[in-house]
Parts: sequence; C-alpha cells; structure tokens
Amino acid sequence: MQEEITSVKMLGLKLPTDPRWVNIAEKSIEDILVDHAFCEQKAATSGISLIVKYPEHKKLVDEVTPLVAEEWGHFRKVLKEMSKRGIELGKTRKDDYVLGLHQHMMKGNTELKLLENLLVCALIEARSCERFRLLSLYCADENLKSFYHEFMVSEAGHYRMFIDLAKEYYPEEKVKARWAEWLEIESKVLESLELRGDRVH
Repeated sequence: MQEEITSVKMLGLKLPTDPRWVNIAEKSIEDILVDHAFCEQKAATSGISLIVKYPEHKKLVDEVTPLVAEEWGHFRKVLKEMSKRGIELGKTRKDDYVLGLHQHMMKGNTELKLLENLLVCALIEARSCERFRLLSLYCADENLKSFYHEFMVSEAGHYRMFIDLAKEYYPEEKVKARWAEWLEIESKVLESLELRGDRVH
C-alpha cells in the first residue's frame, strides 16, 4: 500500500485506487482487456480531435501526431492479446469516469477549451498509469504483468506530455492552479463511482 501511495504522489493524484480493485479486476480480466482496448481507441480519437481543432498550434500537432500513432498501436496490441484469449471486442461501453470528468469542464471559447482538454487528457493518462502499475505489480498472470508494465511506462510519458503542452500555451501559474482544481475534481468523481473490476477507470 505504501508503494501505491508513493506512486499516486508522483503522478499528483489525490486518491489512490481502492486496493481491492486488482483482485476484483483479475476475476474479470476479459472485461478489463476489452475496456482497455476501448480506452486506447478513445485516446487515439481524442488526439486526432485535438489536432483537428488546433492545427495552428505547431508544437501540439508535432507532439500529438506520434501519440495518436502510438495509441492506435496500443489498441492493436490489446486486440492481439484478446485474440490469443478468444475475446471479442463487442460494442463500445459507456465510461462513467470520463463522462464524470467532462461534466466539470469549463465552457468558453476554443482557447479556454484547449487548456481543459489538455488537463483532462493528462488526468486520464495519470489514472491509467496508476491502474496499469497495480496490474503490473499484483496480477497473478506473469504475461499480463509484463504487458501492463509497458503500458504503465507509456501512460506516464503521455501524462507528462499533456501537462507540458498546457504550459506551452498558458502561463505556468494558470496551469498549476487549474490542475490543482482538476485533481480535487478527479478524486471526487472517483469516490462517487462504484468499484468495478470490469473497467480500467
């Protein structure tokens, strides 16, 4: 548990995942893999959306373009793992965690929305990193331990990238202040959700 608290502090998250989650998730690993595949698909789509909305921001386009390719590669990697296990993707699922975050996004002009989008992306990557770390440490399946370690490292890099992009386009103090607010929001959203072993978040 101490390791998990340290991990959460490094990512800036306010609330560690309930330690029961890993055990529950292991019993529904097929559902976790399916949900993970959809998470990677949505991450790629979100990256494309940022590029489409903000093509004039060169650094954003330069940084997010390879991320889109990487996220789609992750989607394919999860699909491959599912195929080995005889698991089908099925229909897309509602993500209550992401929907909960989106309800707190500030309304305003396109430029204000950019900050909100970048910070929400950073939050999702940070929480994914924390969950994948738990699976990489405590999952009984040795292959999945290695599988999720790779994803953990990748998500940590994406989290940092989105924070750095926010600081590229907004004053650092503004980013820090809004990020602190988002961390509080995220912890409350997480607390409000039922603990489920069939979801990554």
